[in-house]
Amino acid sequence: MSDALPSPLLALKGIGKSFLGVRVLDGVDLDVVPGEVHAVVGENGAGKSTLMKIVSGGYAPDAGTIEFAGAPRRFSGPRDAQRAGIGIVHQEFNLLPERTVAENVYLGHEPVRRGLVDRRAMRERTAELLASIQESSLPPGSRVGRLGVARQQIVEIVKALALDARLLIMDEPTAALADNEVERLYVLVRRLQQRGIGVLYVSHRLKEVFDLADRITVLKDGRLVTTVPAADTDPDRLVRHMVGRDLSSYYPDRAAPDDPGPVRLTVHNGGNRKLRDIDLRVRAGEVLGIGGLQGSGRSALARALFGAAPFTTGEVTLDGAPVRLRSPRAAMRAGIAYVTEDRKGEGIVAGASVLDNALLAGRAVLPTWRGRAARTARVRELLAAVDVRAATEDQEIRFLSGGNQQKVVLARWLALGPGILLFDEPTRGIDVGAKSAIHDLVRRLARDGAAVLMISSDLPELLGMSDRIIVLRDGRIAGELPAGATEEDVLTLALGTVPAAA
Repeated sequence: MSDALPSPLLALKGIGKSFLGVRVLDGVDLDVVPGEVHAVVGENGAGKSTLMKIVSGGYAPDAGTIEFAGAPRRFSGPRDAQRAGIGIVHQEFNLLPERTVAENVYLGHEPVRRGLVDRRAMRERTAELLASIQESSLPPGSRVGRLGVARQQIVEIVKALALDARLLIMDEPTAALADNEVERLYVLVRRLQQRGIGVLYVSHRLKEVFDLADRITVLKDGRLVTTVPAADTDPDRLVRHMVGRDLSSYYPDRAAPDDPGPVRLTVHNGGNRKLRDIDLRVRAGEVLGIGGLQGSGRSALARALFGAAPFTTGEVTLDGAPVRLRSPRAAMRAGIAYVTEDRKGEGIVAGASVLDNALLAGRAVLPTWRGRAARTARVRELLAAVDVRAATEDQEIRFLSGGNQQKVVLARWLALGPGILLFDEPTRGIDVGAKSAIHDLVRRLARDGAAVLMISSDLPELLGMSDRIIVLRDGRIAGELPAGATEEDVLTLALGTVPAAA
């Protein structure tokens, strides 16, 4: 974008908001111009979600003014904001899976002819909208529930375009996307820019913020820290604005060469429907990183070791003794813990309390749970030790931030005293401050003698946390890398390419 910005499409001035006497936004200024991607970043609790709900009509501000398209506005609700030209694509989609693409796009404002819904017109208009963003391959008559996540996201965007959105809010839009789908989203965002649509982009992933954003606004504790052109800053300076320390302090020190102890876990010639010829070993005190592209077999490896989709060939040993991990319960009793990639779908019971979620693993392994009071007391100690921040232990876990939900899951497993810990995307969807706390905890567990396998699509995290890295490709181990490997080293193995000669 040029240095001389056009008149703002959206202008927020002095926005304030309180809940039950607690100030969550205080004097925030922000503006978006047509065709701009303006990223909003900050730790969980910084006020990002509240600000987006004010822009999209979900909340009314207690203080400050909103101008949209040059006119003062005070939205009475989300529909009022939609009518004005503001759309929002939530991290969790708001779609009806049994209805078609066209029916979802025009839900609530269907074209009518002679008193009946004009389905032909609805399909034609949806096709025109899809063509306008060069997504003609998505049939308007497809049932949404049969679409993949990336295509469902396109439906959400087209829903906003059907309401003539001039500003689109995107909240963690890549959280559920596979690696190869993220670039497709980038292309789509750029097409929206070309149409003059402004984009407010909320994300914890700094790489995509710098890939897409023209300007970046940092919020901290409900206040504006800075708004800066993306070209004039870098990730380290951005993190200092967000959390008050350098990016380099993200990762704790790796294990020294002599630190790891005896081998705790081995797999020899392990295989199943998704894995072949897996040979690996992990020592006590070691963090073994697992890299590879989406679908390479990373999660399949974790699920095999946890007994959820067991190895059908080969041998697994724990502390030198052969074991048969035929079910998650067998794995848990053998001292294996699994922090799943899908925290919301598999990691927590959203409607249950913090304490009940933390007690789940113990109750599954020991249904009668002798000494229940002592074990519950131990879980409470662990919740405090990992610094779970909740109003009370009886609060429903769904009301906690992603980082605090993850800490509850960790406390659940630590209560069993596992010797092997499997972490699948342990910091996905978590802000930079909470990430650092999770990293410190993972390293502390290794230092206390646990063997850790950590899967991560975030290459800086994989490189920063791992003592060794195994890279998978097509269900096989493509190679092993030492500490200090580069992103290029990992991608070369993951893609099966030959590095260029120096």
